[in-house]
Amino acid sequence: MVPSSIPRPRVVRVRGRSMEPTLHEGDLLLTLWGARPRRGCVAVVHLPPDRAGADRPVSVKRITGPDPVEGSRWWLDSDNPREGVTSFDVGSIAPDDVLATVVARLWPRPGKVSTRHTG
Repeated sequence: MVPSSIPRPRVVRVRGRSMEPTLHEGDLLLTLWGARPRRGCVAVVHLPPDRAGADRPVSVKRITGPDPVEGSRWWLDSDNPREGVTSFDVGSIAPDDVLATVVARLWPRPGKVSTRHTG
């Protein structure tokens, strides 16, 4: 049995356009579930419910850094300024809501995912 404190690799598929031009609909990503995020990384996150209380899907977002007011929480952004939910919409998220960090794109253009915001 693997201890839960060791990051676990998983493959995830991008849905939506909020991370364009960095990532595109259908891209396959290698992620590490349970890895510690850092400023600039792309991560798989659990967003808070919408205004009506409905759950949002698990999302891929850029961690821009700690919340400027509450430093233990993370501030999120999308790389596409015209699409997606950001911390300006939902506020910062708790560390437990960062599920995984993105290591690399596996398909269709294999390679490292930039830690620089490209939007």
